[in-house]
Amino acid sequence: MSETPVDPDRLLVRALGVRQLTATIFNHTVGSGIFVLPAFAVAQLGGAAPLAYLACAVVMALVVLIFAEAGSRVTITGGPYAYVEIGLGPFFGFATGILLAVSQIAAAGAIAMLLAQTVARLLGLAGAAWPAAIVLAFVFTLAAINIRGVTWGARVIEIFTAAKLVPLLFFVVVGAFFISPSNLGWDAMPAAAQVATTAGTLIFAFSGIETALMPSGEVRDPTRTVPRAAILALAAATLLYLAVQAVALGLLGGALADDRVAPIATATGTFAGSAGATFLLAGASVSMFGWLTGSIFAGPRALFALARDGFLPRALSGVHPRFHTPWAAIVAYGIVVTAVSLSSTYEQLAVLSNLAAMGVYFLGAVAVWRLRVRDVRTDRPPFLMPGGMLVPVLACIAIAWIVSQTVTMREAVALACVFALSLGVYVYKHRRSARSA
Repeated sequence: MSETPVDPDRLLVRALGVRQLTATIFNHTVGSGIFVLPAFAVAQLGGAAPLAYLACAVVMALVVLIFAEAGSRVTITGGPYAYVEIGLGPFFGFATGILLAVSQIAAAGAIAMLLAQTVARLLGLAGAAWPAAIVLAFVFTLAAINIRGVTWGARVIEIFTAAKLVPLLFFVVVGAFFISPSNLGWDAMPAAAQVATTAGTLIFAFSGIETALMPSGEVRDPTRTVPRAAILALAAATLLYLAVQAVALGLLGGALADDRVAPIATATGTFAGSAGATFLLAGASVSMFGWLTGSIFAGPRALFALARDGFLPRALSGVHPRFHTPWAAIVAYGIVVTAVSLSSTYEQLAVLSNLAAMGVYFLGAVAVWRLRVRDVRTDRPPFLMPGGMLVPVLACIAIAWIVSQTVTMREAVALACVFALSLGVYVYKHRRSARSA
């Protein structure tokens, strides 16, 4: 007699509360972008750069409300993948899972290499081999920590989330005393299309919630925890981004756009000298490492969920018998991130990650409408979005507008190929299941 397969989700431990999940989402949001993108924003919009951040914040506020309600209704591991699968059906769920995996792996690969290059420069390590060795060391150390247990992984995230705030708060609080108010003005209101184009790139700095919610099967009291953590994390990240942008602009004005590598460190040097600039470079390394810890904590859950549902090899849904973590997915994720990091550039991977994330947000907006219509819920009343069903409609319009202003034909073709591949794999699995029934 064959044994009944055990649901892998039931083997996971619900150990994440509001504090841990807030730290995870915030950590996923505040990564490398805060140290690099302020220069891009000023190059595009000049003194009006904060408008692009506000546009991103509005779009992400809509997305957060959507995921907050969906996460209070669907509480299994997979985050947006699970929301869309239950709301729109297996194919769209699978497509969302693929987009999540592509977005997270691309972002993790980009930031892992940027982190390795920054650390090598700080330590004075010359030669192309050093960044590759640092990537391997960081990725597999973090994979081992996360296999050790969800509580261990969450604890490392909390530590580095707090640590990354130290240099940024130093920059904002001390730097505010040295700004020139004349640098903060602008002559004319930029065109809406120009703001949208800039926001389309800056959204990379705001994305991350879609992956941070992947461990939803390990969240305590998700109907309460997910909405609170998502809203708190976005509010904190938005305030931090606006403060950093304002201080950097106030210190350097238009000259901020001249440094596309480490503009915040350069701005710090204007009031704290070379020691201050080095301190911010070290802070950038801590921030990126913190982001990477969150990625290797949450990202493997996408592979776990896809394997659990039969779209990837079943072995990837393996749960460690002692630590109760998705160890096979964590190992596979670490291997893929390392390979991608060593084979592509930061810019290429950032663009790919952005596009995939916007696809996830759009599908999530449609899915939450279906979840509410069908009244999908757990044994507790779900969180209800303020504004009701107007929220997903506005989100879809805003996402379509930003994508239309920023995506090239090449990127559109790449997204179409992802959906075509998803459809092919889904049809193959469906036919195979039908034959074996």
